[in-house]
Amino acid sequence: MKNILLIGAGHFGRHIAMQLSQLGHQVMAVDTDEERINDVLPFVTKAQIGDSTNAEFLRALGIRNFDVCFVTISGNFQNSLETTSLLKELGAKCVVSRAERDVQAKFLLRNGADNVVYPEKQMAIWAAKRYTADHIFDYIEIDKQHAIFEVEVPKAWVGKSIGMLDVRKKFGINILGIKRLGKTDVSITPDTVLSEDITMLALGEYTALQKCFRI
Repeated sequence: MKNILLIGAGHFGRHIAMQLSQLGHQVMAVDTDEERINDVLPFVTKAQIGDSTNAEFLRALGIRNFDVCFVTISGNFQNSLETTSLLKELGAKCVVSRAERDVQAKFLLRNGADNVVYPEKQMAIWAAKRYTADHIFDYIEIDKQHAIFEVEVPKAWVGKSIGMLDVRKKFGINILGIKRLGKTDVSITPDTVLSEDITMLALGEYTALQKCFRI
């Protein structure tokens, strides 16, 4: 369990709060809007209405006590940038800030952000790849070259074992696990036989995955 500071309780911030709550973390939410704070209250441990560009306000929160500080302010990049910079000046251990464009990410990283997230960009990439291919059920980008795809079992593979197919040697990809009825099994072996009622979690270079599964 970690102690998290969440600054910005808009739509993205609220979803982060929900996920952090499910993971069992302690969350302090901050926003200038009382209505947004009220909306996020069910998912956080504490909440305060305040201006995160005010150094004294942030100092009073005890920034050094938080393991991670999320800056999810939307619609006002100047406030996001100032907040990110102040957090680092006050000794924040890790600052993760939201960006909408590459130029914003550059400024945030230069002014104290340890990491930057692009919720809209990342979702756009996922949706484009997920819904323009017939065989993809889910997609996780590892880096610009590698990804994990959840894919259906090709008809030619049904009834064959992973070892028999030897996809690592042929295509340079790894089968990490299989899913059946929504449940994931990663305890697979070369003797695991593939069937029509499962999907596979495959890791590899994007081009290799495209070639293997005709994505």
